[in-house]
Amino acid sequence: MKIAVLIKQVPDTWDDRKLTSGGCVDRAASERVADEITERALETALRQKDADKSVEIVAVTMGPGSATEALRKALSMGADSAMHLVDDGFAGADALTTARVLASGLTGADFDVVIAGNESTDGRGGVVPAMVAELLGVPFLGPLNSAHFTGASVTGERQSADGTQALVAQLPAVISVTERAPEARFPKFKGIMTAKRKPVAVCDAASLRMADIRNADGNVVLASRKRPARTAGRKIVDDGNAASQLIAYLSAENLI
Repeated sequence: MKIAVLIKQVPDTWDDRKLTSGGCVDRAASERVADEITERALETALRQKDADKSVEIVAVTMGPGSATEALRKALSMGADSAMHLVDDGFAGADALTTARVLASGLTGADFDVVIAGNESTDGRGGVVPAMVAELLGVPFLGPLNSAHFTGASVTGERQSADGTQALVAQLPAVISVTERAPEARFPKFKGIMTAKRKPVAVCDAASLRMADIRNADGNVVLASRKRPARTAGRKIVDDGNAASQLIAYLSAENLI
């Protein structure tokens, strides 16, 4: 079984997020880390490899040159190889453009399953995995709290408003996992050392036959502004009518 895991490098979730004047994420404004949800996706793949040593795992990312750091961490955790999709033309890509690039990189690579996080911590769109599946023409299961693989299919459990759903799809397929998926393991010293020798394939727009791709036909940020500072709350003193004051406030704010 060959598993591709979509890894994303994001600004550190503990730092303030900033945008450039063009509306893109300012990657230089904070520490860059591998997104935790994509590390959980990798852990899902690694547990399958623990049970079956013949499993091959390829970490795949689309991003600038610095995203190699996230791939190297994935390799140190246990991935066998990596694929880095990088080109100046990919900068500022929206969800659909990102999905097209990822699907192009995955096409023809004979993956049995592609595993992704359900949504990144910087974009929060939650649509790229489904878009990738649509472009590849394979089934999509997600977001899953757990996933299990056999030689020919994948099964998983998805949480809904009415309870849980048991899902199954034939391979090849794309799945996404939630934060209920197993927490990622820490890289071991041996893994960190061997990661330096594992192959990382670098693909640009030309090699993907996407030399003319740009984000012009997708979503473009026209303007942005900082979130306003929080104002002081309104204090209600209970003189016997606190309940009516609270109801009036909630009603005025359309909260009830």
